[in-house]
Amino acid sequence: LAALGVKEMSSQGATLQNYNNELVKCLEDLRDKRETLNKEILKEEKKKQEIQKKLHKLTEELHRINERLAKKTSARNDFDTTIQETEGAYMKILESSQTLLHVLKRESVSLTKKKQTSHK
Repeated sequence: LAALGVKEMSSQGATLQNYNNELVKCLEDLRDKRETLNKEILKEEKKKQEIQKKLHKLTEELHRINERLAKKTSARNDFDTTIQETEGAYMKILESSQTLLHVLKRESVSLTKKKQTSHK
């Protein structure tokens, strides 16, 4: 019986050693997987920082472009207003010139008639 007990204990010891070896192997596998994942995380974080830096620069550039566009649009609107006002004033000048020409022709005809009647 004592020999059987030693055998059984030896078998249990071997089983326990196998469990220990498997546990150590599993822990090593988990640590390897964690390290691989950690490297991927670090790589992604670096990529994220680079993109954030580019995004910041692009956002600043977009802001500057929007400011320039606002100024140029305002200047263009000023041009439009000046052109409209000038065209309106020019049309009034043309109308006045036309009216003046009609008045002048009428007066010329009238003066010519007076001159002709005074010579008779």
